[in-house]
Amino acid sequence: MTSDEFWQIIEAARETGDDCGTVVEAVRETLEGMSPDAVLGFEHELWRRMAESYRWDLWAIAFIVNGGCSDDGFDYFRGWLIAKGRRYFEAALADPERAADEAEPDANECEDMIAVAASIYNAKTGNYPARSGDPLPAEPAGDPWKEDELEARYPELCERFS
Repeated sequence: MTSDEFWQIIEAARETGDDCGTVVEAVRETLEGMSPDAVLGFEHELWRRMAESYRWDLWAIAFIVNGGCSDDGFDYFRGWLIAKGRRYFEAALADPERAADEAEPDANECEDMIAVAASIYNAKTGNYPARSGDPLPAEPAGDPWKEDELEARYPELCERFS
């Protein structure tokens, strides 16, 4: 599956609604009609997006808009970014503060997005997919931050989400 095909599935799902649950259910319905190899291709593309968004600056935004953000919470935040669609996701990669454009306090996670293809693949094959493609690096890209630095780095966002 290509990146464009991956995003076409996400965008078609977004036509049914904008919230995480609606998007994931529409993706699920699409993937259920596909071959195991195609579902696996979607899974690999998903984790490529997860790897490219594994960045300290995006984690800072997730921390601010969600009032804190664990490792798992950052995965779910990136699932939410993917569920928001290609344009939103790519805007956040270009300018991380854009990830907060449609954020609401404590409501910016989509855990089901990062598990939907694996669960369908398992249902079709009896196995969970092996991770391949672009695995997550050991550390996020960019400059690490400390919580007490965030207000100086992102004053408007900190004020908006305080």
